[in-house]
Amino acid sequence: MIGATGGIGAALAEALDAEGAEVSRLGRRTTPALDLLDEASIAAAAAAIGPGLHLVIDATGFLHDVRFSPEKSLRQIDPAHMAHSFAINATGPALLMKHFLPLLAREERAVFATLSARVGSIADNRIGGWTSYRAAKAALNQIMRNVSIELARTHRAAICVALHPGTVATPLSGPFAKAGLEVQTPAQSAARLLAVIAALTPSQTGGFFDHKGEAIPF
Repeated sequence: MIGATGGIGAALAEALDAEGAEVSRLGRRTTPALDLLDEASIAAAAAAIGPGLHLVIDATGFLHDVRFSPEKSLRQIDPAHMAHSFAINATGPALLMKHFLPLLAREERAVFATLSARVGSIADNRIGGWTSYRAAKAALNQIMRNVSIELARTHRAAICVALHPGTVATPLSGPFAKAGLEVQTPAQSAARLLAVIAALTPSQTGGFFDHKGEAIPF
């Protein structure tokens, strides 16, 4: 579990624990430490985990912090904000795929799932805004799709997907929850995501799905 100290990541790890799975938790404050901004730490963490993995979930992501908030208009685009969003939401996950996908079990069903967001769908964008986050998640979706094609050549039973967890009561999305939206607890979100993952087949590799298992257009 990558991003295991975050709201959704921790809930996913706990849910897998409850199922009796052997769970390795990775993040900036774990041992080994994994920092998306440091490829050497990603490579070292992957080496420490080793091959034969059946499930890898990337539950990392960046939407806002004390420096940056989602843009409401073109005037608010900031190159430092955009660069940081891409580093965490696109480049970091790409490096996770680089180092962890080769560790997936080759002859058995294995899944790599990365948490994306519906707002990363270009086809579904009807209100604009949130330029850096939208663009970085769209890039993540393309990276995932591209990598899934390469993965299928060596791991025929493997599945590589992007998942939209919905709106979850975590520090990442909490400040932006709107009236009328279904807000899930981390535990509810984890249960739904794991149910979606359990139902996936290799024919769905490269897909983008929501927490109910419904396909989202790219």
